[in-house]
Amino acid sequence: MAARTRGALEKKGGGVEEENNEEAEVVRFAPLKSTSTSMEMVQEGSEAPMTTTTTTTSEGNNKKKIEYRKVTVPQHRFTPLKEKWLELYGPVTEQMRCDMRMNLKTRKVELRTTDKTEDSSALQKCTDFVQAFVLGFDTQDAIALLRLDDLYVECFEVKDVKTLKGEHLSRCIGRIAGKGGKTRFTIENATRTRIVVADTHIRILGSFQNIKVARDAICGLILGSPPGKVYSRMRGICARMNDKF
Repeated sequence: MAARTRGALEKKGGGVEEENNEEAEVVRFAPLKSTSTSMEMVQEGSEAPMTTTTTTTSEGNNKKKIEYRKVTVPQHRFTPLKEKWLELYGPVTEQMRCDMRMNLKTRKVELRTTDKTEDSSALQKCTDFVQAFVLGFDTQDAIALLRLDDLYVECFEVKDVKTLKGEHLSRCIGRIAGKGGKTRFTIENATRTRIVVADTHIRILGSFQNIKVARDAICGLILGSPPGKVYSRMRGICARMNDKF
C-alpha cells in the first residue's frame, strides 16, 4: 500500500513539474490597462526581459517577432510625462496596437509590439513619438510622427555652430527665441516646423527640407545675422520651395 501511494505521489509531482516548465516559457509583459494604477503596476513587479522573442499566431504556423524598445526619461521630464501619460498611452495602444508601460525603477518607457500590430514600422513610430515628447515637444505636435512618414527630429547645440560663453551665449539664445518667442514662432510658421529651445539645445521637428531651412535660419542667428536679414532670406527660400510643388 505504501509503495502504491509513493508511486502515485511521484507521478503527480512529475505532472506539476511539467506545468511549471510550460509557464516558464511564457514572456510576461503586462500592459498598463487601468488608468488609476497606470504608473504603479511595473513598480510592484519585476522588470520584464527586454529581448526579442518569437510567438506563433493563431492563424497558422507563421511566426511573428515581438520587438521591444526603451526610451530613457530625464529627471526634469518625468513630471510632465506623468501628467500627460494618458494622452501618450491612447494613441500608442489604440491606433498603433502596441503595448506601453512606465518602469519606475529604471525610469524608462518600455514599448513592444503585439499580435495585433499590423504595421511593421509601428514600434519605431511609437518610439519616435515618445522620444519627441521627452525632448520637449507638445503632445499634439509629436503625434504627427505617428500619422506621417516623412517627419523627423533633428537636435544640435549652439556650440556646434559657434563657440560662445557667458553673456555672448545668453544673447545668442535671446536672438533665437526673440521677444516673447516672436522669432521662434516666425521661423516655425514660415518653415512649417516646430522648434524647442532648451538652454543651449535646439530641437527641430518637421520634414527633411523644412528642417534644413529652419536650421540655416537658426545658424544665421547664432552667427550674428540681424533677424530682418534672416527673415527675408528664409521667406525667399520658402517661396521658391512652394513654387516647385
